[in-house]
Parts: sequence; structure tokens; C-alpha cells
Amino acid sequence: MTREFQFYIVPTPIGNIQDITYRAVEILKTVDIIACEDTRVTQKLLYHYNIRTKCVSYHKYNERERVEFFLRELKDGKRIALVSDAGTPRICDPGEIIIKELIMNNITFTALPGASAVTTFLSLIPRCGEEFTFIGFIPRTEKQITELAVKYSNLNLAFYDSPERIIRTLETIKSVRPNAVVSVGRELTKLFEEIKTGAVDEVIGAFKSGVKGEIVCMLYRDVISDEIQLEGKIKALKSKGFKDKEISVILSTLYGLNKNQIYKKSLDM
Repeated sequence: MTREFQFYIVPTPIGNIQDITYRAVEILKTVDIIACEDTRVTQKLLYHYNIRTKCVSYHKYNERERVEFFLRELKDGKRIALVSDAGTPRICDPGEIIIKELIMNNITFTALPGASAVTTFLSLIPRCGEEFTFIGFIPRTEKQITELAVKYSNLNLAFYDSPERIIRTLETIKSVRPNAVVSVGRELTKLFEEIKTGAVDEVIGAFKSGVKGEIVCMLYRDVISDEIQLEGKIKALKSKGFKDKEISVILSTLYGLNKNQIYKKSLDM
């Protein structure tokens, strides 16, 4: 038995139509209204699971006017589920305004766990550590992409892109970080799912004949940045009077680094 709420945020499959929870199907069957980006897209999912709930469009162009309608329905005792075309609502999808209004009007709501392109992608690619930044869809202009590539040289950067723009995005990244390593995923959970990881040049070449499907990417932090950070830490400890051996023990303990390599680098500085 689960608690009943007035408003539900319900993830839908990102590709494979079977990637939906039993609870999500039950919620979509029992609420009074489903708020969705594109009713035509959502109806395909509903038809597959024999769900006959009324759908009302809710997208970035009608978000404000729809919120007023939803609030009236909720205050009349109706229950509403919010879905996006694919994946988890509020992750690069509409919903910010309605959530603020739900809080202001003391309306109970909850979110169901489920499919998300970015978390699925992160499970599929090689990573060192857990830290990353997700920025949603990467900006379109070369200037903005360049600024992001430089800004996040010390941190793994995850983003969405379109198949029409991804090659241009990678070429822009290459222009400012020629040694960058990237992962590009497309058609996740679908028949033609594909992940390419490697030097930015190699990945551009792998998709030279064109790219199809939804795109998720990771721009990995530069290895050289780790070296620069290590040198900075060694210099900081040296300035405090620590000896080379002490520095190697401290940094290897704190960061899980090779003690002998740190010692040698400290001696050379």
C-alpha cells in the first residue's frame, strides 16, 4: 500500500517501451488527468498499456495558462500525473512552474523513480569517480560551447545534444581542447543503441557518415588538469614546511594517489 498524493511526477521510457514501472502504469491508469508534452507521443504509450486516462497538453509554450487549469482541477479533488515525452519530467522538460505552484498552494505531490537518459548513459561509460556536472542541452553557439569546454576542463561534463548539431559541437570542443576525450551515446535502450568513447578526433570520425537518434555526451576532464592540481597541492605543502616524504604520505592518503610518484614529483620541484 502506498500513500495517495494529488499530483504525481511519472517517468516514461526513453526508448524501450517496456522500461516503465508497475507503479507508474497504475498511477497513469488511476489519475484523472495526465499532463504531457505531446499528446500524440504519450497516447502511443497509453495505448500499449491499455490506459484510457484523459491527456492534456502541457509544454513550454502553454505552461503558465495550463498551470491555472491544473490548480483548479486539483482544488476540485482531481488527481493529476505529469509526464514528458521520454524520461523523467523536470530533467530538461517543463514542470518548474507547476511545482512552485503546488508548494505555494499546499498540494501534496511526489515523484516516481524511473528512466532517465543521463543516468542510463553514466552507467554505460567508463568513469573515474562520481563527480560530474550535467548542464542539460548544450548551448548552440560556438562561443558558448567554447566557454563551457574551457570552464569545465577540470570536471567531467555531461550534456544532451541533437543529432544535427553533435558533430559541430565536437569540432568546437576539439578546437579549444584538441586532446579531449569524449563519450557519445545514442538510441539508448533501443535496438541500435551505440556508445563511442575515445579521443574527440576518433569519435568525430566514427560518426562521419551521420548520427541518428537522441544524443547524450560526456566531455571528460583533462588529464593534464590533474597534474596541474597535484603540483599545486605539492607547492602548497612545501610552502608550509613539509618535507618530500611527508608530502607523498599526505597526498597519497588523502587522494589515493601513488606515493612513489608523488615523492618523485616533489623532489623534482
